Amino acid sequence: MSNKLFVGNLAFAATEQDLEEAFSAYGEIEEAKIILDRETGRSRGFAFVTFTSNDAAEAALALDGRDLSGRGIRVSIATERPRNNNSGARRNFGGGGGNREGSNRRF
Repeated sequence: MSNKLFVGNLAFAATEQDLEEAFSAYGEIEEAKIILDRETGRSRGFAFVTFTSNDAAEAALALDGRDLSGRGIRVSIATERPRNNNSGARRNFGGGGGNREGSNRRF
């Protein structure tokens, strides 16, 4: 088991301190990190909480569905996101925005 948890459905007003206060009841926290939008700097509504031990992370799964800053959060074991071959760069083949019949159409 991993010592890193994914926290979803996070209120946009929630802070890393809010996360630390809620999760520290289950063990020592190494890091609480809210993920921010690159362009706006606002919360994307999810975070990661890393504990110093796997046991603490497993115990903190009990927070799944509990209220934090007015929303029922989703807590699960964080999984590594697979990397693609182009190092995260987006490619646009065709430029049609998903519309194969004609890229000049406007809706």
